[in-house]
Amino acid sequence: MQRFTKSKTMVFPREIIVGHKATSQIADLCNRIGRGDSALIVADKKTKKLSGDEISKILTKSNYKVKQKIVSAPTVGEVNDVIKYADKNNMDLLLGVGGGSVIDITKLAAYELSKPFISVPTSAAHDGIASPRASLKHRTGSVSKTAVSPLAILADTGIICKAPYRMLVSGCADVISNISAVMDWELAHRLKHEEFSSHAAVLAKTAAQLLMDHADEIRPDTEESAWLAVKAMIVSGVAMSVAGNTRPASGAEHMFSHMLDHLGPGIMLKGRKGRTPLHGEQCGIGAIMMVYLHGGDWEEIRDALKKIGAPTTSGELGLSKKKIIEALVRAQEIRPERYTILGETGLTEKAAKTLAKTTGVI
Repeated sequence: MQRFTKSKTMVFPREIIVGHKATSQIADLCNRIGRGDSALIVADKKTKKLSGDEISKILTKSNYKVKQKIVSAPTVGEVNDVIKYADKNNMDLLLGVGGGSVIDITKLAAYELSKPFISVPTSAAHDGIASPRASLKHRTGSVSKTAVSPLAILADTGIICKAPYRMLVSGCADVISNISAVMDWELAHRLKHEEFSSHAAVLAKTAAQLLMDHADEIRPDTEESAWLAVKAMIVSGVAMSVAGNTRPASGAEHMFSHMLDHLGPGIMLKGRKGRTPLHGEQCGIGAIMMVYLHGGDWEEIRDALKKIGAPTTSGELGLSKKKIIEALVRAQEIRPERYTILGETGLTEKAAKTLAKTTGVI
């Protein structure tokens, strides 16, 4: 009999606090975590005023040595600046206070420093608030990097619901796209014998189904909507921690989205200046098409996205039909090693056009 040698590490948030005026609990949360008495708050200019300054005051009153670092775009340079600043000031704990970009910068810096970090989202544009992965911007688009799961998550629904509704919609669309991601993962397991976690898959699908079942209840400026969305995003992030990779929440629909990013400037339709498509919006439309290819209920995905106000067509997304087709044809280039419904060679231009037209995307 062959000796059993399989081993796996799963890292989860120790505590998750979601709800009204959750920010007031930040000092108690840090005390329970007990990881030192110095904290670095990473935020951008807007989220510093929105939540960072308040958190700084609360922690200072609780005898924490607090520093704040302002960041902007999620780039390697910004991550390195945070690493240097945290190291120079001997920070024990990092708090990412902001949207997805701020949290991604913080989790990557924490990963490189081997320091714990707390995720404090001020908006909910994608499931990165709880995942062990981060995206960095490059000239050729965005690149996914291995990072670390947050030690804790504190999500104040009173703050999140004040963020532009479009961001919440994008986050919901990102989670709903788990449906196509899991289909791709199951396909790779069947055809390529890729390792598969049924527990992670169930978590990812449960998060997506929660939002689809409650799509009628997700509305602008309500804490209940923020509550539903954030809970689903956290479950989606935990699914990736269980899997040890992004498979439960990233398949061909994410390749499509990243290829749209990779195609770069000049993809916007006239009259859409300043309204660059968000990651989750692109993934939602990608999910419609990929679920169709799988033979699944793509109309259920489309209808749920429509109910919450997410784009379901190229026009609503603000992209030309030509770029949608090009992104479909070239999507497989993003992660050629990851097997999806696009196969190993991707779609032909004719197949891409047929797919986009049949699903009403173009």
